[in-house]
Amino acid sequence: MKKATALITAGALGMTFSGTLMAADDYITLASTTSTENSGLFDAIIPTFTEETGIEVRVVAVGTGQAFEIGRRGDADSLLVHDTAGEEKFVAEGYATERLNVMYNDFVIVGPSDDPAGISDSENVIEAMQRIAESESPFASRGDDSGTNRAELRLWEDAGVTAEGEWYRELGSGMGPTLNTAAGMDAYTFTDRATWVAFENPQDLTLLFEGDEALFNQYGSLLLSEERHPDLKHDLAAQWHEWLVSEEGQQAIADFEVDGQQLFFPNAE
Repeated sequence: MKKATALITAGALGMTFSGTLMAADDYITLASTTSTENSGLFDAIIPTFTEETGIEVRVVAVGTGQAFEIGRRGDADSLLVHDTAGEEKFVAEGYATERLNVMYNDFVIVGPSDDPAGISDSENVIEAMQRIAESESPFASRGDDSGTNRAELRLWEDAGVTAEGEWYRELGSGMGPTLNTAAGMDAYTFTDRATWVAFENPQDLTLLFEGDEALFNQYGSLLLSEERHPDLKHDLAAQWHEWLVSEEGQQAIADFEVDGQQLFFPNAE
């Protein structure tokens, strides 16, 4: 039977479902981040996995916090997210039985090219955040409990900044829409590098701060608990989980590039 590819957007929930639909049940539902979807990573690596295993992967692209909620409800067979502390808590609470490092990249701060807060020569990301707050330069935050949003909020806290006021806009949006809003309002924003590189509407936005160790962005795969949700496709999900950290999976991740730039770096242990 001919395969048909589906892409369905549920605007009210901010979710994107993508994957290859087949008559058979050899598929899993993967709750993952908008960065992995928006960057094009899944379009590059899932076909390789499917060819090797015959298992289709349907992706629900949401913020990490929402992915955790989907996993807690048993509405996905597997999770690939980027909030290590949250992932470890998810395992400790019994919703998953195993967490594995898969890959990493980093976060960056982008903003208007004239850099009104002067962050480009900051000594570290804490100083950059403080300069944005002190100058009350417009800042667009995802505000969606995503892994990116959680990392941003930790940095404000480390900088001793209460992020609030007219200069700070919480959007409740994914990374792509947040970048579009930041571009439209000449605002700074905090983004994963992969989505930034793949972003096609920067207008006057430019990359202004990068390279601090505090901007490290780890992604992990979670094997969900069969005891909590016995009806999930655990056998198929385990094959995906194990493939991601296999030599083949890690090479597929390493081979993914946008405009000649590698966006994710495999680091399975």
